[in-house]
Amino acid sequence: MNYEGTVFRYGRDVDTDVIIPARYLNTSDPAELAKHAMEDLDPTFAGRVQAGDIIVADENFGCGSSREHAPVAIKAAGVSCVIARSFARIFYRNSINTGLAILECPEACDAISDGDRVAVDTDTGEIRDLTTGQSFTAEPFPPFIAEIIQAGGLVERTRAKLAGRAE
Repeated sequence: MNYEGTVFRYGRDVDTDVIIPARYLNTSDPAELAKHAMEDLDPTFAGRVQAGDIIVADENFGCGSSREHAPVAIKAAGVSCVIARSFARIFYRNSINTGLAILECPEACDAISDGDRVAVDTDTGEIRDLTTGQSFTAEPFPPFIAEIIQAGGLVERTRAKLAGRAE
């Protein structure tokens, strides 16, 4: 899978409470959640993010509560991929379950700046900063995770498998 977009750069310990504030958890509608994604950390995010854009962050992205609303909100806002030095374990799994591509690559996080254009190939793990020309390598997805993300999440992958549309 290939993604290309403009980077929104954030620091360490971005928790689920700022990815989608608790006051919006009374809905599970992705479009409604998208309107409030990153609102408490970056009030301009929802108005600026474009389909395909990429979040780059430091350590422990997605820490805090285990709400699935967090990856749903940023994916519905248009984010195609999140690259971080590391992810909170539950956010990592929730991202896969909801079909949000995530990669760990400390070297990329050290070099990529807010506003850079970045291209990501999750099949090879290649991350290219199109603004600076630098390239980095993350661990590519194993086939079973790639299938889940490509299907749009675990539920969609299971539906397809049960319907006989997938191997």
